[in-house]
Amino acid sequence: MTSTSTGPRAGRREWTAFVVLMLPLLLVSMDVSVLYFAVPAISRELHPSSTQQLWIFDIYAFALAGLLITMGALGDRFGRRKLLLFGAAAFGAASVAAAYAQSAEMLIAARAVLGIGGATLMPSTMALVRNLFLDERQRAKAIAIWSSAMAGGIALGSVLSGVMIEHFWWGSVFLINVPAMVLLLALVPLLVPEFKDPAPGPFDLPSVPLSMAAVLPVIYGLKKIAADNGVGLVPVLSIVAGLAIGAVFVRRQRARRDAMISPELFHHRGFGPSIALNALATFAMMGSAYFTTQYLQSVLGKGPLEAALWSLAPSVCVGIAGPVAAAAVQRGANRAYVIGAGFVTAAIGYGILALAGTDALWTVLIGAAVLASGIVAVMSLVTDMAIGTVPPKRAGSAAALLETGQEFGGAMGMAVLGSVGTAVYRGDVKDALGAGLPADALDQVRETLGAAAAVAGSLKGRTGEHLLDTAREAFTHGMRIACGAGAVVLVAGAILALVTLRRVGAEDAGPAVEEAASPDAPSPDAASTDALSTGTLSTGAASVGAAGTADGGEAVPSR
Repeated sequence: MTSTSTGPRAGRREWTAFVVLMLPLLLVSMDVSVLYFAVPAISRELHPSSTQQLWIFDIYAFALAGLLITMGALGDRFGRRKLLLFGAAAFGAASVAAAYAQSAEMLIAARAVLGIGGATLMPSTMALVRNLFLDERQRAKAIAIWSSAMAGGIALGSVLSGVMIEHFWWGSVFLINVPAMVLLLALVPLLVPEFKDPAPGPFDLPSVPLSMAAVLPVIYGLKKIAADNGVGLVPVLSIVAGLAIGAVFVRRQRARRDAMISPELFHHRGFGPSIALNALATFAMMGSAYFTTQYLQSVLGKGPLEAALWSLAPSVCVGIAGPVAAAAVQRGANRAYVIGAGFVTAAIGYGILALAGTDALWTVLIGAAVLASGIVAVMSLVTDMAIGTVPPKRAGSAAALLETGQEFGGAMGMAVLGSVGTAVYRGDVKDALGAGLPADALDQVRETLGAAAAVAGSLKGRTGEHLLDTAREAFTHGMRIACGAGAVVLVAGAILALVTLRRVGAEDAGPAVEEAASPDAPSPDAASTDALSTGTLSTGAASVGAAGTADGGEAVPSR
């Protein structure tokens, strides 16, 4: 059965608004990688300690992950456009502060504000896409483009960083954000109507620190495992503490009528699996990036900018994967089978990567392209399912949950697959070089491939070449094993998608009234009456209430 239209079709105004909403999406995803090439220049000018350098990188991700749930709930209650504009102003101001930071402490503070701004921008943009596109086909297409742009933004950020550093000073990588944010502040009030829950109830303030205390220790523990290339007592205790607080947070949400994360979101059978499958897709994406970026630079010996440019090549396939998957579902393909096929495609990509030797540029690029295409297809479909099947008034919270799951999945991918690859690397290096190097040099070589290259550079003649060749072969062996493990995980993801989603459809959820997306929309009461009279239904928002009455669920559109 082909996909059916469930609401009025968006016109030129809505699509123009969508293009404007892509600006914050690109910038927030780019800021994940924009510092990759700026570190040496920052070290020369600001002289950060090793701890400060770590915080310059990580504070952005911590602030972003910790506040996503809170910001999604705030947008639902007080207005998604309003929160988007606040986030854009904060993001632009923090970008200027970061660009002209005079100390490591000032840069860390600016990056923290950037993370706060990013936490407001991400769920707001996704929720507004839900509100702008009431037609199921158009929304699926928009979310497919949204998912592709987010994946491409990370790669684009590293390339722009390299170009800017090559021609300007290190702070210029942050000034890229400013014109886009000014444009956003000017155009959003003109093109994007306001949407919010018409009767949100009181805000559950105690859940804010609870949600942060649940998310941040887990993210920290996973990042610590990835950074230390192994499991230690501190990260394990951190993860356990976060999970324990998370259980308290979930219990509170289930017991309160004014919960930040309403149990209503999970009334549709596809919502929970969508969150899990999206996290699993991010696991695979970030797990592969951990190896491919190092492979291009440390194994093939390419410079940072050249490696970044080569890493853009897979984006050609990524750009079409999401729309193709959405089109397949709209033409009658079962969503569960298409998502399963996306996971299998990504697993094949991992399989291609597992064939790479120490001089296999095209094998790695093809494998990365196939993997990323499958992952983006999965992410676009599960995002559309999660956002399209919740009551419109809960779209911000649903988007925040999706993106929080992505943060967990990405951190887990780097921690788990990175640890697998590192364990193989260390074992191979010890077996091959253990008897031929002093203990302190062997310890350095076993840490990372980069450290091995530094030690090899200090040795003369054939000894250094042999050490570097051995380290590169050990890293590639570790990558192959980790990619094999990743392929197994993705096949399990395909099976999970088939089991949990095969029977999921719009009939699993009760009707919910869609809000109008027009800037000239009628008042809430009139919109509700019109929607009910024409039989407009959401893609599958949950019915609630013991008596089985449908939740109206319309947000308040206003100018």
